[in-house]
Amino acid sequence: MKKSLFLLMTLWCLSIWADDQVPGGFIEAEHEGKKILFPLLKSHYQVDIQGDLAQITLEQEFQNPTSTPLNASYLFPLNKDAAVHAMRMRVADELVEAKIRRLEEAKEAFNQAKQQGKSASLLEQHRPNMFTQQLANLMPDLPIHITLQYVQHIERLDGHYELVLPLVVGPRYQPEQIKQKITKQVGQWQLEALPDYPSVAGLNLPKEIEQERVSIEITLDGGMPVAAVSSPTHGIEIKSVDKQHRSITLSNGRVIDNRDFELHYRLAGEQVQAGLLTHEDERGHFFSVLLEPPAIPQSEAITPREMVFVLDTSGSMSGDPLKASKAFMQQVLHHLRPSDHFRIIDFSNSPREFHATPLPATAENLRRGQAHVQGFQAGGGTEINRAIEQALSVPVIQNHLRIVVFLTDGYIGNEQSVLQRIQSLRGSARIYALGVGTGVNRYLLDEMAQAGQGFVRYIDPTEEIEGAAQRFAERLRTPILTDVSIDWGNTQVEQVTPARLPDLFSGDSLRILGKIKQVGNKSIKILGHINGQQATLPLKLQLNQKTAEQSQAIPLIWAKSRIVDYMREMTRPNDRRFSELTDELLQEKVTQLGLDFSLMTRWTAFIAVSQKIYNEQPSASKEASVPLPMVKGISQNAYPTQQFHGSSAPEAEEGLMLLILVLAGLFWWQRRQQEKTVATQNIGMS
Repeated sequence: MKKSLFLLMTLWCLSIWADDQVPGGFIEAEHEGKKILFPLLKSHYQVDIQGDLAQITLEQEFQNPTSTPLNASYLFPLNKDAAVHAMRMRVADELVEAKIRRLEEAKEAFNQAKQQGKSASLLEQHRPNMFTQQLANLMPDLPIHITLQYVQHIERLDGHYELVLPLVVGPRYQPEQIKQKITKQVGQWQLEALPDYPSVAGLNLPKEIEQERVSIEITLDGGMPVAAVSSPTHGIEIKSVDKQHRSITLSNGRVIDNRDFELHYRLAGEQVQAGLLTHEDERGHFFSVLLEPPAIPQSEAITPREMVFVLDTSGSMSGDPLKASKAFMQQVLHHLRPSDHFRIIDFSNSPREFHATPLPATAENLRRGQAHVQGFQAGGGTEINRAIEQALSVPVIQNHLRIVVFLTDGYIGNEQSVLQRIQSLRGSARIYALGVGTGVNRYLLDEMAQAGQGFVRYIDPTEEIEGAAQRFAERLRTPILTDVSIDWGNTQVEQVTPARLPDLFSGDSLRILGKIKQVGNKSIKILGHINGQQATLPLKLQLNQKTAEQSQAIPLIWAKSRIVDYMREMTRPNDRRFSELTDELLQEKVTQLGLDFSLMTRWTAFIAVSQKIYNEQPSASKEASVPLPMVKGISQNAYPTQQFHGSSAPEAEEGLMLLILVLAGLFWWQRRQQEKTVATQNIGMS
């Protein structure tokens, strides 16, 4: 009864709103007999993989089939490691190379072009994995083509390489206290600011607007024979050119951008090694070392663990994600050791814990824990900071290692405050993250694991879960090389990045970049601890002869990694390694790297402006956003505010949501009646 009333009130409010205007600032029009919303988009990814480096070209075509000029915006993701270094805009017969500028300068140039009636594009970064493309004066039947170029390294995880092309930005929850600090412009809280979230097909837009608007082509050069290629997310066609080359396309040609694309590949005859790549230009002599340490032996000494499982049960986890989390917990609890203790915390608006104290992993306690998890229901906001406090603020069991496992989609906007909270409370605990979803916030989850000296993995809630849970549980048992450092010997290096080396897990790899003074075959040592014992792993660096095209990516990836280092210093001030740098100096370091290497950052942007004037009446242009599809596998509960407006806001409980919808409906109904009254009076006066 309650849900039926909720649905009826929602439909009533939406009908009133729809009669008044189209939500989210879209333009309504007739096209081929259907009433749809604009602008339209097509995207094409051309990916060139060489070993573990990818050079990617993303082509975006924006169309305006209405009779009204539009100023359009498009919210889209890129890989968090993407080093975006070039952009071009094509309008009619004009091809404009975009310039990298300081953000304020780029915005000023864009607004000036908009007022002058020129076509313009502005690319802005809000998070390492979240961007907006803004277009000025998108004219009817005159498409604007945008081409982005970026490079990234491809991670080696569990023995295979994993390329991820994010295709959709999921909704983001922003806690009220964070929004207030952003509004008041308090210090670094401005880094938490989010762009408006556009309308979503299937909610306040017709479902028919979902289009298969993304195509992907990949060329793979393994540098050695390719053993296997697959995609766990999409149907693909694979053509073998020869033993080390593959050509990959989507089976259906184009797909709806409602989930991330993943490509997995393994190379035959891989051996433990450290490969050295170099590149020299006017900016210096850069190097890149890919470390793949030998398999670390298991230890007979087993440290008792306090396993803390923290499950996101907010509204965005409704449906498949929560089902997958429950299935995961059923499996992973089976893999606890008799010497372990465990805790189970679920959270939405506030955290709730299974038991007041950690429980020993007896058969009876595990059975009770599994039954408890089955009762979880999704709803409410994503107050993850409160869950972090619940998990980390209590004392650790004596002589136990605390391991905290977060299961979440990461759909929040306050990443900075979350990472700071982990930093201040973590102590010696290790943080592991399990991303549950088809389009999750990988930036947040990767950074949580990095800050907690753990690792991150992702599971698709629409696919098989038991195997993924078993593999994750086995990874928790895998020995790791901790406190990693490198003895470079007589190899002269500087400005090495990442500034803090993560722990190394068997089957994974680590890329280290920097500047080098002498090139040639080198010997280095990886230093660290295995199960508390000092370990030294000697490695030979052999200079790999690569083409100029391959080596040109090295300075860009180095600069991107340095930017990540500086941003981590800014977002985690209690853990600064560059202690002499203030927030202002860190911001300037990031900005200057962006300008010197033509890279997107939080404070640099690409701007392209046409020479010609395409809109003789720019003041008549309307504002519009490219609509997004719903992320595959999640329910409408992830988008509660989309029922009445298109901005990012907290998820609400059903009762509060119902009240807001009623008030919104009454407000717009009253406004409509007032406008009708004024219109009637005007007719009478005439």
